[in-house]
Amino acid sequence: MNRRDSIKALGLTAISTAVILEACKQPENKTEAVATEETAKDAGREQWEVDRDKNLKAETFFTKHEMATITVLADIIIPKDDVSGSASDAKVPEFIEFIVKDIPEHKVPMRGGLKWLDVYCFNKFQKPFIEASAEQQISIVDEIAYPKKAKPEVRAGVTFFNRMRDLTASGFYTTEMGVKDIGYVGNAPNQWAGVPADVLKQYGMENVKV
Repeated sequence: MNRRDSIKALGLTAISTAVILEACKQPENKTEAVATEETAKDAGREQWEVDRDKNLKAETFFTKHEMATITVLADIIIPKDDVSGSASDAKVPEFIEFIVKDIPEHKVPMRGGLKWLDVYCFNKFQKPFIEASAEQQISIVDEIAYPKKAKPEVRAGVTFFNRMRDLTASGFYTTEMGVKDIGYVGNAPNQWAGVPADVLKQYGMENVKV
């Protein structure tokens, strides 16, 4: 699974001039600094949205075992390389935990899929997925990562892994690390050096002063 083949969704947030000016102020203490940061982060959002996010973050859905399994899977899908860190380095597991709470339709498929993975691994290697060796983990992932090649008996695993891969890619490529990974630069200041010589020559204007 090549991370460059993953869905690379970019989330871009517009920041108002008022927020920029507010962010430029030097806070007098740490409390003010935190308040300023929160104000900038929540700019343009309704209060109910801010409150809802805080409530969701305060809740816990996945167990420690499930989160450990998600972390292993996420890092298999997007491992650390010479370009950037792994999915867990970008806090993708935390993103998945939040999204599953934010979009409840993910809850049953994700929990059921994680359970399927442990049962399948236990039947094959007599241990849950996170306790299997790296080679054993990859061997199971190889069985469910390629839908067209997968055997009928692992169809449930394929469905789960497709969802897990989508969530991992969405989480990673909406972080600063993920954006840098694909080389997205965005708008950046530049210095105008004039019309290129080859363009001027093309239009017979190489001797014209501009």
